[in-house]
Amino acid sequence: MTAGPTARPGGLGVDEARRLAELPPSPAVWCSGLRKRYGRQTAVDGVSFTVGRGEIVGLLGPNGAGKTSVIKILLGLVRPDAGEVLLLGRPARDPRSRARVGYLPELFRYQPWLTPGEVLALHVRLAGVAVPAEERRACLATVGLADRADDRVGGFSKGMQQRLGLAVALVARPELVVLDEPTSALDPVGRADVRDLLLALRSRQVAVLLNSHLIGEVERVCDRVVILDKGRVAAAGSLPELLGRRELRLRLGGVSAGAEQRLAAVGPLTRDGDSFTVALPAEADPTTVPDLVADLVALGVRVHAVEPGRISLEERLLGILRAGREGDR
Repeated sequence: MTAGPTARPGGLGVDEARRLAELPPSPAVWCSGLRKRYGRQTAVDGVSFTVGRGEIVGLLGPNGAGKTSVIKILLGLVRPDAGEVLLLGRPARDPRSRARVGYLPELFRYQPWLTPGEVLALHVRLAGVAVPAEERRACLATVGLADRADDRVGGFSKGMQQRLGLAVALVARPELVVLDEPTSALDPVGRADVRDLLLALRSRQVAVLLNSHLIGEVERVCDRVVILDKGRVAAAGSLPELLGRRELRLRLGGVSAGAEQRLAAVGPLTRDGDSFTVALPAEADPTTVPDLVADLVALGVRVHAVEPGRISLEERLLGILRAGREGDR
């Protein structure tokens, strides 16, 4: 007699349990067909997107596009009229899903009589997790507040309060972090610190959903972008997908026919006097540009300037939004 697969708790056989263990983890965020109306105003209209584990996704759009409403639906703060949400593989309405989510809202206030250390201790208790005091202090150091841990929050500037908000979002060891305008009150140094922090989170496979009006910050750190307009997804994709082809702009002297052929071998070439623009192939590797410049110099070309170029995310965003306005006329 052949024995069947050994049973496991919950009724799973060994083979089935092994198969499930080998499946990739569910997305950090999965939402489909989200809709929300406030009276006669449609705030969210059929929004669907995902955020993968260890992925940074930017949420962009003008004021009133529905970004904050979408975030509130994802976090269970607002009940959608239609649609589904899964956080870390569980329904968003399940408290166990939200227990592993860190959140920095756009508008927040902390009790002014507390110190940053006390604020973190309070939020750790609310999250129901055990985080040692040393780890909480390290979290404050991560956001640049190590030397203010015993000061009263009431004396903090807006930028310092925003740093504290970041620490609150991170202190309970989240697997997903949702940040709503996390750098609006920060100076350039503070914004650079947040960029470094986001990249560190990604390296630890922590997913990040970032809502920001600072498009340059989104372009620097995000793997993918979701653009909302009038409550709908107007465009979504990776930055290369949204921004199109890359270009190389060069200012050259003494360009021979052979040198011009070498330029054209890289990609479609246009010339305007001593200015040359080469469309780089999508599969161009990191050696394409330095090899090209080395070959041009070997051919006797004087290289005055080399500048990589591509449409900016801001230009692409404005183009999408303007096209949407024209389509509504």
